[in-house]
Amino acid sequence: MTEAIGNLFQGLSKEWITIILAALPISELRGSIPAALMMGLTPVKGFFLSILGNSLPIVPTLFLLEPLSMRLRRFKLWKKFFDWLFERTKAKADLIQKYEALGLMLFVAVPLPMTGAWSGCIAASLFKIKFRYALPAIFCGVIIAGIIVLSVCLFGKGAYSIFCPG
Repeated sequence: MTEAIGNLFQGLSKEWITIILAALPISELRGSIPAALMMGLTPVKGFFLSILGNSLPIVPTLFLLEPLSMRLRRFKLWKKFFDWLFERTKAKADLIQKYEALGLMLFVAVPLPMTGAWSGCIAASLFKIKFRYALPAIFCGVIIAGIIVLSVCLFGKGAYSIFCPG
């Protein structure tokens, strides 16, 4: 599988790989920042490219998720998928229900699985948070998550070199 992924990115620059990894719903910037650092990009460049990549799907997802899911739900397989996806997001979204846009920002800012920009867009759709509130909340959450992930990567790298020299 790793080889297949490597072949997929073959010929792309480190910068494009970082942007693509950040835009994907599974890796988002939790995967792209460490990957950027491992590929030799500077922390600042890796951070900003990851923020860019993770932000690219926000607007289209906020606009298209609800109408697309409604149309696809007519098919049994897609209905099961969207029911599973929305239930999983609802289960983790107490914060959003209580604090709306602020809760949405905090939800996205926590760099754990199923709490990134993609899940934030799903939650904004589920809880009917208006676009004008959802977009800045999700974007700010992405920036905060990026700062947390970069800090952990840099601290972890520094701590590793102190305790495991050579």
